[in-house]
Amino acid sequence: MIMLNFSKVSYENHGKNILKNINAHIEEGDYISIVGPSGSGKSTFLKLCNNLISPSSGSISYKGKDMLSYNPIELRKEISYCFQTPYLFGDKVIDNLHFPYEIRNKKFDIKRAEYLCDLFNLHKKILDEKITNLSGGEKQRIALMRNLIFPSNILLLDEITSALDSENTLIIENIIYKLNNAGTTILWITHNKEQSVKYANKLLTIEDGKVKSLEVLK
Repeated sequence: MIMLNFSKVSYENHGKNILKNINAHIEEGDYISIVGPSGSGKSTFLKLCNNLISPSSGSISYKGKDMLSYNPIELRKEISYCFQTPYLFGDKVIDNLHFPYEIRNKKFDIKRAEYLCDLFNLHKKILDEKITNLSGGEKQRIALMRNLIFPSNILLLDEITSALDSENTLIIENIIYKLNNAGTTILWITHNKEQSVKYANKLLTIEDGKVKSLEVLK
């Protein structure tokens, strides 16, 4: 099943062409590494994937329906984006893990939060830590935990291990690999060549705002 389909998609910002005539499709269960030079349009492509921004021209469909026909909030429950620079809010870590429950009108599950702490190699005491006291790597992991509280159909990852050491990078890679094996479609921007081919089944290269290649790896 084709989850996302880009048809002649371009994106302009302040008169600058960021993406140009993008044609691509993402199939259910794909694990796609997105690579290319800095400033080539990779993050813009990812933001288009869940309507954080809309195309200047062309169309994007999700599950065969025009993406613009979906309620944005509901769409982003199914297509979840984790930024390279983590955006945490509230006063404490636990405030961020409450949020996914609040927008779904569900009761907070502390056991789920503690399970994710353990999975991400974080002590559960961090839940009561002020976000201002966190390291860059801890903030990245908390942001990803927030995305994973509830399962999504597609997970969009933008350089999410850039602030992590090798041990914690490996932990995150294994978590994402297991999610993919369980059925989550993955799109992951990375500048790490080894990481880009480690688990991915496809390698999407974007250069100068265009799709240079979409290589099948396995």
